[in-house]
Amino acid sequence: MSAISAAAYRQQVLALVEPTASAPTHLADAAGLVLANDLHARVPTPPFDNSAMDGYAVRADDVAGATDERPVVLPVADDVPAGRTDRLTLAPGTAIRIMTGAPMPAGADAVVPVEVTDGGTERVVVRRPSAVGTHVRRAGDDLATGALVLRAGTRLTARHLGAAAAAGHGLLDVHARPRVAVVSTGSELVRAGEPLAHGQIPDSNSHLLAAAVAEAGCVPERVSAVPDDEDALRATLAEVSPRVDAIILSGGVSVGAYDVVKAVLAPLPSMWFGPVAMQPGKPQGSGRLADGTLVVALPGNPVSVYVSFEVFVRSALRRLAGERDVEPAFLPARAAVSWSSPPGREQYMPVTITRDGITPLVHPSSRRGSGSHLVGGLAGADGLARVPADVTEVHEGDEIEVLEGAR
Repeated sequence: MSAISAAAYRQQVLALVEPTASAPTHLADAAGLVLANDLHARVPTPPFDNSAMDGYAVRADDVAGATDERPVVLPVADDVPAGRTDRLTLAPGTAIRIMTGAPMPAGADAVVPVEVTDGGTERVVVRRPSAVGTHVRRAGDDLATGALVLRAGTRLTARHLGAAAAAGHGLLDVHARPRVAVVSTGSELVRAGEPLAHGQIPDSNSHLLAAAVAEAGCVPERVSAVPDDEDALRATLAEVSPRVDAIILSGGVSVGAYDVVKAVLAPLPSMWFGPVAMQPGKPQGSGRLADGTLVVALPGNPVSVYVSFEVFVRSALRRLAGERDVEPAFLPARAAVSWSSPPGREQYMPVTITRDGITPLVHPSSRRGSGSHLVGGLAGADGLARVPADVTEVHEGDEIEVLEGAR
C-alpha cells in the first residue's frame, strides 16, 4: 500500500467526525464549549442612551460659552444614578447630575464631566463647554437588535460570554463536551511510577494523550494499558465504547506479529490502516467500531503519539466539539541550526521556539532529532517544525513552518 500525505489523512479522519449533540446551556456553564448556532442580539447594546462619565447632563447650547473666566451656573434639578429606571426630562437652563452608565434624561444632549465643574448638588458651576453628543453613549452604538454577535462553531471564552450576556442571552445552544477514551496497548507497559522488570517500560502514552484530550476541551477517560491480547482489547472496547464519543488507541498498528489493534480492528469494513508519508508517525489507523464509535489508532512510540495527536487528532476533536475551522495553524519561522530530514516523508520535528525579532527561530528540542522514542527531548518542545517531503536537508536560516503546541 502506498503512503498517503499527512494532509490527505487528516481530511480522511475529519470526514469521519460528526459534532456532538447540542442543547441549551446556561451562560455560567458554557465556558469552553462550542456554539451550535449563530447568535444574534436580542436587545441593543447599550440598551439606552447613557452617560460615559460622572458629571452633569445638559443641553449643549446652555454651556456653549463656559470658560474659567466666565463659567455658566445652572441649577441642579435632579440626580440620576446608574440603575434608576424612571424617565426624566431635562428642562432648558438646568442640569441633572448623572453617573456613568445612568440613562440620559430626555432633552439632554451632552454630558459635562464633573472634573470641569465645582461638583455642586444644588447648583453647578460649569467651566468648559460640551458639544452635542459629548460623553454620551447612544443606544445600539455597539450592537443593534438582530446584529450577529457570535458565529456557530465559536469556542466560548470569557469575552464571548460577556458579549452574549450583554446582547440579552441567558442560555446558549452549545455542543456537549466530547467524552474521549484513551487506551494504551502493549504487554510491555506498566503503570507509571511502578518498578520495571527487564523488558518493561512505563505507560507514558495514556498520560500524554489524556492530558492532550483535556487541553483540547474534551473529557478524557484514561484506560489502563491493555496487553497484547485480542480478547482483552475486544473486551475493553466493548466496555468503553457505549459511554464515549471517541476512542484513541496507541500502539499495535504496524505490521508486527503482536500488533493487536490492527489484528482486532482491520477486519472491520469501517476501519482503515495504512502508512502516512510522515516521520515520525508513519503507521496510522482510523474509522468506526461496529456500534459507530469513532476510533483513531496511533503508533506506540511517544513522539509519534504526540505528533499524530497534534497533526490529526486535535483537529478531529475540535470538530467533534463543534468547531468549524479546525485546520492546524502553521506559522512561518526560521531554522536556527541545520538538520536532516528523510526523503519522501514530511518530517515533524519537535522544536523549541525563540522569538528574537519578527520571525521565530526554531531549534530541535532533542540533540538526536525527531526519533519517535525521544520522549525526554519532547518535554522541552514548544511545537513542531514541518519539513516538506521533498526536502532532505534543512539549513540554518531556512524558512520553515512551525505548529505551536498547546499552552
